Amino acid sequence: MLYDFAVAPFADYGFMRRALVACLALGLGAGPVGVLLVLRRMSLVGDALSHAVLPGAAVGFLVAGFSLPAMGLGGFVAGLAVAGLAGLAARATALKEDASFAGFYLISLSLGVLIVSLRGSNIDLLHVLFGTILAVDRSAILLIGAISSVTVLTIALFYRPLVAQSVDPGFLRAVGVRDGVFHFLFLLLVVLNLVAGFQTLGTLMAVGLMMLPASAAQLWAKRLPAMMAIAVGVAVVSGWLGLVVSFHFGLASGPTILLFAGAIYCLSLVFAPSGALARLRPRRRHRTA
Repeated sequence: MLYDFAVAPFADYGFMRRALVACLALGLGAGPVGVLLVLRRMSLVGDALSHAVLPGAAVGFLVAGFSLPAMGLGGFVAGLAVAGLAGLAARATALKEDASFAGFYLISLSLGVLIVSLRGSNIDLLHVLFGTILAVDRSAILLIGAISSVTVLTIALFYRPLVAQSVDPGFLRAVGVRDGVFHFLFLLLVVLNLVAGFQTLGTLMAVGLMMLPASAAQLWAKRLPAMMAIAVGVAVVSGWLGLVVSFHFGLASGPTILLFAGAIYCLSLVFAPSGALARLRPRRRHRTA
């Protein structure tokens, strides 16, 4: 019974296996990046960048249809352009970086929807906005796997400066390190993982598998490596549960995956060591002799 429900769909159908591998690869890359986003208090910036890839993905779609390389390249260029413009606006004006990101993300979202609607149908627009995880093919898995590998390798190589730049960028400047280089490197990783995610979850939900597991992980662990491991685990479990439930009950796979990630996050808010119940428990007072 349990095998038929939880394992048989992946054993019997190739598209389910490919979707599960895509979720695994996405979780491996997006989980650690999401933890660093939460650590930097840049969660809304991640959401803004997820919408920023839409115009480039839309242009790639118009040129080559649902070609992952074309849409991925377009989304990558658009995401980097918005990140660069937002950073430039924050440095050259009185606007904070989050405000400049918000402005450019709204422009990007509107432009992307307009581009797709000019040449595509409503179904094409839905595919771009919400993704088609059950339609991922070999090329998509290879691209997502390559992005996840680059992400994990980059974080491993530059772990200390990335963490220091997240916690105290002034320290890097004090020791003579240009923190702006690592800030750009981090934004590059965010854009890369959003490009990996939009093919499967769409531009509107790609950031979900990055932020929800990371937010839940922060409630369960205090040390950064443990947070990253938990975030990856939550993302993978959410992908597996979401695919199984959507297969048996005929639901949309992408939203179901994110709803499971959201459910784990909500349970963590209550039951995690840093959750609500732990805060409500009376603390023991130490007696002094």
